[in-house]
Amino acid sequence: MASERVTLTVVDPDGEREVVLSSPNKVVWPKVGITKAELAEYFQLVGAPFLEANGNRPVSLERFRDGMGSEGFFSKNPPKGTPDYVDAVTVTYNSGRRHPQIVLNRPSAIVWAAQMNTIVFHPWASLASDPDNPVELRIDLDPQPGTGFADAIPAAHALREVLREVGLEAFVKTSGNRGLHVFAPIEPTHEFLDVRHAVIAAGRELERRMPEQVTMNWWKEERGERIFIDFNQANRDRTMAGAYSPRALPEATVSTPVHWEELDGLDPQAFTVRSIPKRLAEVGDPWAGKQSAPGRIDTLLDWWERDREAGLGELSFPPEFPKMPGEPPRVQPSKKVAANWDENGDPVDE
Repeated sequence: MASERVTLTVVDPDGEREVVLSSPNKVVWPKVGITKAELAEYFQLVGAPFLEANGNRPVSLERFRDGMGSEGFFSKNPPKGTPDYVDAVTVTYNSGRRHPQIVLNRPSAIVWAAQMNTIVFHPWASLASDPDNPVELRIDLDPQPGTGFADAIPAAHALREVLREVGLEAFVKTSGNRGLHVFAPIEPTHEFLDVRHAVIAAGRELERRMPEQVTMNWWKEERGERIFIDFNQANRDRTMAGAYSPRALPEATVSTPVHWEELDGLDPQAFTVRSIPKRLAEVGDPWAGKQSAPGRIDTLLDWWERDREAGLGELSFPPEFPKMPGEPPRVQPSKKVAANWDENGDPVDE
């Protein structure tokens, strides 16, 4: 028997489009009973702020064929049968590979992504028009065991002050889970590795000011009960959930932009697929116009060079990355035997 289908009329800037939604009554979030049709409606209601934050960028779609709780997978390439109102751009990955990646530029494309069982949207920090140069500095404040969302709040406020000192205006959103994401718009004048170094410089400065509360340690065994400043989210093709993206969590929470004055005492669990449309109607979009006054990372790069000259060099890259110049050994400290590694962080041949 053919699956149930409905046809949705979606209003795009260049006219109306019809998007077919199969299995509209399929439950995506069983705990709260949100269906595929309700998710598609959510994207129509939040389409404008969603696209302002995530549109015109390479984006990875995290898809779940059978809803939350099933095994998810990532779509980067436009799949076979992708409609012509879903755009794409060719990007270069750290391996040197190049291939097209999905770009969402209109509400119908977001609804199509819902039809493709997408729950989480992972946009790049760069635009499709210039994918090699980020337009924002991103820092993920990630609570470690023994800490929680409330512990990330003072770290976010302090990070905002660090960024202000270097001429950058910060914006904040919930991760949709336990952490906070701090973004600062920047001019697209530097490629990803430079921006990563700027993030490391900002993180190191925050760590100096709050050594008992935050950490830059990549290895979990060294982090303790502190907020981890995840500098590796600044790498090429490393992404986090976009603004207004749902999360694949039982309560259908959403990664939500907030005003800085809202942050103290905030309950991130209150921001869900069902509550965000009302919030936008009442509060507006705290990230509206975020990219209108980008700053520069020159001072942070000066800080990076200062720290490098003081002996603080490159930090670890994610395991799927090629070996990078100056990178420390990719082995957790408790398993590292100094005699097995040379001064460049490479294994010594036996």
